[in-house]
Amino acid sequence: MRQTRRLAALAAMTVLAVALAGCSASEVPPTPAPTSAPDAAAPTSGVATADDGVTTVDEAFGPGCSTLPQGDAPGSAAAMAGLPVAAAVGSNPSLTTLARAISAVPGLAETLNAQQDVTLFAPSNAAFDATRSALGDEAYNALMDDPQQLSTLLSYHVVAQRFDAAGLVRAGTTTELTGGEITIGGTAEAPTLTGGDGTQATVLCGDLPTKNATLFVIDKVLRPAG
Repeated sequence: MRQTRRLAALAAMTVLAVALAGCSASEVPPTPAPTSAPDAAAPTSGVATADDGVTTVDEAFGPGCSTLPQGDAPGSAAAMAGLPVAAAVGSNPSLTTLARAISAVPGLAETLNAQQDVTLFAPSNAAFDATRSALGDEAYNALMDDPQQLSTLLSYHVVAQRFDAAGLVRAGTTTELTGGEITIGGTAEAPTLTGGDGTQATVLCGDLPTKNATLFVIDKVLRPAG
């Protein structure tokens, strides 16, 4: 049974890795041909633009940002900015349950860290506590002990395109790696996220930059319809 579950988990991770790679390639729009004169100023390759979803530490917002470690301490906004996203999650004291869930899916942390330009909606420890209360201990523990279910649940919180808060609100919806959607409401200063099952989350700390993703700490675990 343990070997069967491990094989199923590895198969799920293969699908997740392919989805990440495929979505990343397909969802990034091609760069339009320049229309200005050849000697006109043009953005240098690699320089962030207003619509690329890349943020800075100073742009992080939300009531939960004040609870992060300060300065350059591990788990601080400044420290996370230099880490790939799964490593950043692992350093954040408000995301320890999410970090354990990611670690429970073989290869998921490595897959997330290897991606470029993604968005992660990161349920806080309190969000997972609320899910435990809603499901009951037995169902919750079964979920957390099942790598295949966790892979599906966690990939529903990943978008294969990098958004900042303003970009999320403009988009109105995001397509998750599971194929479901999350509806975005509110404002750029206070966005809301509604999963397919109707659960609405608010952003505790948003526009957190990591090396390869923009991270939003949210107060609910989101689930697709059905």
